[in-house]
Amino acid sequence: MRFLVPAMAIAAAACASRETPAAKPPTDSAFAEVQERGAAVMGVDQYTSTHVFEDLPDGGRIVLERSDPADSAGIATIRAHMRQIAADFTAGDFSKPFAVHTMVVPGTKTMAKRRDRITYEASDRPQGAEVRIRTADTQAIAAVHEFLAFQRSDHRAAGHEDMDHSAHMGTSSARPAGAPPK
Repeated sequence: MRFLVPAMAIAAAACASRETPAAKPPTDSAFAEVQERGAAVMGVDQYTSTHVFEDLPDGGRIVLERSDPADSAGIATIRAHMRQIAADFTAGDFSKPFAVHTMVVPGTKTMAKRRDRITYEASDRPQGAEVRIRTADTQAIAAVHEFLAFQRSDHRAAGHEDMDHSAHMGTSSARPAGAPPK
C-alpha cells in the first residue's frame, strides 16, 4: 500500500502536465484516414474546413465551409462538391460517403430505396455550401437522421452551427449566442 500512494501521485502529476486533447486536432489513425479520404473525395483539406450534420424535423442538412473566407478556390471546390452530392443522392448514389468511410454508411440503403420521397437541394453559403435534405416519409427521416448521426461521429463534427467545431479544427469556431450565421 505504501508504494501505491506514491505511484498514484506520480501518475496524477504526469496526467496533469499533459496537454488536453481538445487543445489540438485528434491524431488517431482512423480519424486521420477519414480526413485524408475526405480530402481526396471533397477536394479540400478537412482540417481547415468545417462540417455540420444537422437533424431537422423533416430531414436535415449537411454544411461544409472553408475556415478561411479568402480561400476562393476552396470555396468554389466545396460548392461544386455539394452540388454533385445533391445530384448523386437524388439518384440514390452514395458512393462518395462509402469512399470516405470505406463502408456502407448507416441510413444510406434506406435513403437509396426511398429516394423518390426525398429531396436534396444544394445552396451556396459565403464560405462554402450546404445540402438541405427534406422528406415527409417517416422511414426516410429516420434513415437521414441515422446517416447524419454517423457522419457527425466519424467526422467529429457539429450537429448544428452553434456547436464548437474544435474537435477536428484545433480551435473553436462557435458563434456567440445570438450572432448571425457566417
